[in-house]
Amino acid sequence: MQRISRLKKELQLLANQPPPGISCWQNCDQKGELRAQILGIANSPYEGGIFDLDIILPERYPFEPPKIRFLTPIYHPNIDTAGRICLDILKLPPKSSEFKYNRQTFLENAKRWTLKHATQRKEEVPEILKENLNQVEPVAMMDRPVPQKRSICDYENAKKLCV
Repeated sequence: MQRISRLKKELQLLANQPPPGISCWQNCDQKGELRAQILGIANSPYEGGIFDLDIILPERYPFEPPKIRFLTPIYHPNIDTAGRICLDILKLPPKSSEFKYNRQTFLENAKRWTLKHATQRKEEVPEILKENLNQVEPVAMMDRPVPQKRSICDYENAKKLCV
């Protein structure tokens, strides 16, 4: 019961005061499944990208952390090839050692992945997200990337925040 009330409160907060560059909504009628989109930060290799995430809240939430997975491929030392957040930096596999020892190559690869996997055309921006996009950078959206298309279920749940 605590999980449901906490989730309802947090979704309401995200709907009323979304952090700049982030949108989050309930995945259809699944109470413990959320979807999110994060806009790439300006002046980073991820600038201009929109990254989709899948968030699973365990039964013991908030006492157990959510499981988060990037659905959009991203070149980052702390995100594995399956999109899971990890601490690669400790093991120094290719992306982490590149980040540490050859920063310029890492930045070029990250930017190339962002352009290839995380950017889209302006015409595809759903109306429901335009306000959130404008909070990140109040400029014309001519050159802005746009979120992935969502199902009608996603839009309805984003409006209702049904929990």
